[in-house]
Amino acid sequence: MRRCVVIGGADIGRYDRIRSRLRENDFYICCDSGLKHREELGITPDLIVGDFDSHENPHLETETITLPCEKDDTDTVFAVKEALTRGFQEFLLVGVIGGRLDHTLGNVSLLLMLDTRGKAAAAVDDYSEMEIVSSRPVQISDRYAFFSLLNISGTAQGIAIKNAKYPLCDAEITCEYQYGISNEVLPGQTAVVSVESGRLLLIKVWP
Repeated sequence: MRRCVVIGGADIGRYDRIRSRLRENDFYICCDSGLKHREELGITPDLIVGDFDSHENPHLETETITLPCEKDDTDTVFAVKEALTRGFQEFLLVGVIGGRLDHTLGNVSLLLMLDTRGKAAAAVDDYSEMEIVSSRPVQISDRYAFFSLLNISGTAQGIAIKNAKYPLCDAEITCEYQYGISNEVLPGQTAVVSVESGRLLLIKVWP
């Protein structure tokens, strides 16, 4: 099954980093002004969705879903839901972090939604790569400069961090006290993060 790459309209400065995460057989959905990234990313959209309030409809031969301007879902949320109906199991969100904070936080919550549905998902920006830690342990290589664990969904308990500068065992992180920021993988090792209950946002910061 192809991976679905959803491209939003947030600014991208390091296109090289984003391109390095793309695969030859990815399925690309451009959301409205996410169309502005297609040349720099070197991709051809397989599907375009949007209300075209921030980018004019290019009227390509590509399948296009035109949305109303007044709606409950943002263009990006609609794109993810549409991809789910088409059976995609793996997602990469690009151009969804930065600019307006409300859109950024809403897009981060998409990682929670996809995790709830048992889908593999990550979001990447110029500086980092994000994913949810929940039912399965997550490995982090030492190629990342730092990594942080943030609670964005309630209380997370039974947190363990191994092979890192600041290890944890049976710890708890709440939304009110975020102390899991700027950890480091020990040189030459692979850190492992797990949680017994709750979920955490893992942010891996590129050098």
